[in-house]
Amino acid sequence: MKLRCRTIGRAMPVLIVCSLAVAATTAAAQFSRHVPLGLDAFMPVPETNPLTPAKIELGARLFNERRLSADSSVSCATCHDRTKAFTDARPFSIGVFARPGRRSAPTLVNRGYGRVFFWDGRAATLEEQVLGPIENPNELGNTLTNVLRFLEADSTYAAAFNNAFGAGADAQRLSQALASYVRTISSGDAPIDRFTEGDGSAISERARFGLTVFRGKGRCTTCHVGPTFSDEGFHNTGVAWNGQRFVDHGRAALTGRAADRGAFKTPTLREISRTAPYMHDGSLATLDDVVEYYDAGGRANPALDPELRPLRLRPDEKRGLTAFLLESLSGTIGEGLRPAVK
Repeated sequence: MKLRCRTIGRAMPVLIVCSLAVAATTAAAQFSRHVPLGLDAFMPVPETNPLTPAKIELGARLFNERRLSADSSVSCATCHDRTKAFTDARPFSIGVFARPGRRSAPTLVNRGYGRVFFWDGRAATLEEQVLGPIENPNELGNTLTNVLRFLEADSTYAAAFNNAFGAGADAQRLSQALASYVRTISSGDAPIDRFTEGDGSAISERARFGLTVFRGKGRCTTCHVGPTFSDEGFHNTGVAWNGQRFVDHGRAALTGRAADRGAFKTPTLREISRTAPYMHDGSLATLDDVVEYYDAGGRANPALDPELRPLRLRPDEKRGLTAFLLESLSGTIGEGLRPAVK
């Protein structure tokens, strides 16, 4: 493997990022991943699942395949729509047999950089995460046995798996193909990235003022940090508290820890202008609503994150912060082997 490094940032503190040029199993299948401006050049791709064009193309096809669902009505792309920044603009997604999900579908942009997956972090790898929706009764509602039987019986999928892996479909190869495709879904080259690189005209005066609020009085960087604008941590902001009880225990359902009640993973702010409604339950319709919610210090509850407190922002600070979020963090979305698009 070859290590490549580059330095980014002139208007902000310099950051040196490095990448490993991932070699596939054969030189002919080598794949070079495009890294948009603003993203870390290093992505933690497992050595057991190197990126190759054949796997990415197969994963993209599987991602859009409705026949993986129990009633052939939905696919991964139904809830993670490319035209909606890989969300679906719903508070709760609709799965097989018109069943509503329990939580909002988060965007998939830059999930290749993720450390944990799902709102509650129940998957440790993308390879694990991509199989979850298949057997979720409110999502694809199928079984891996049925899905693999379908893939084995379809001659075009049989050929595609053989081309990508030199073997037929099984659960591991299914997960590796889907994870490979998801790792290519990226968002970068946003106005904030160009501003960071020294282009002072990349964001408006109001957005620049909002950036100072974002970094300072708004305390947004407590959780929304780094190239993906997420600390990948879990925080209780009070959204799951209805005034008397937790309607969703979040991370605590896995850990059993009282401190994790109502805690959910910090979402990325990349593409935030295109991914309404907001929060894990889609309960806040606009970014103005989000700013007001955090300005009030969230919603008091027995496990509220200690970092949450009233901000007491002035009206102009709220407007500036909303302008920064709306104008600065949505950029170029790329996926698969297709050209990136605005």
